[in-house]
Amino acid sequence: MDNVDIRILELLQLDGRMTLSDLSKQLSLSRPSVADRIRRLEDRQIIEGYTARISLKAVGRGILVFIQMSELQVACHEFEKIAKKEQDILECHRITGAASYLIKAAVASMEKLEALVDRLIPYGRVHTSIRLSSPVAHRHVTPGVAEEEI
Repeated sequence: MDNVDIRILELLQLDGRMTLSDLSKQLSLSRPSVADRIRRLEDRQIIEGYTARISLKAVGRGILVFIQMSELQVACHEFEKIAKKEQDILECHRITGAASYLIKAAVASMEKLEALVDRLIPYGRVHTSIRLSSPVAHRHVTPGVAEEEI
């Protein structure tokens, strides 16, 4: 991966709908060259997909909560099946440390949060933290490049 590939990643993260024409102008490359580079990044699974970021507040799920699950009462694979079915859960990560899982969830109200917690309690100890603000809500990712690669 060279600096042009890194710049493509940066531009697509800023605007995933950027056209090949716009990318080629920004990069001073031909459209076929840009298209080929993007295809290679997709083939290498560096670009995993294209999505839209949705405002949780605008879709009525403005309470963002982080939940740590510890002292699981079921096997990890069973808990993961449960988490995948739970529509309020946006992300679920198996982690090291005192907790086994870190969950990111979005709910519409405190009553909905209480219901989610009640659904999780049978599976282990539940610790919740409600987001107050997000000083770094989304960060664009670029690979670390060794100086000799530049």
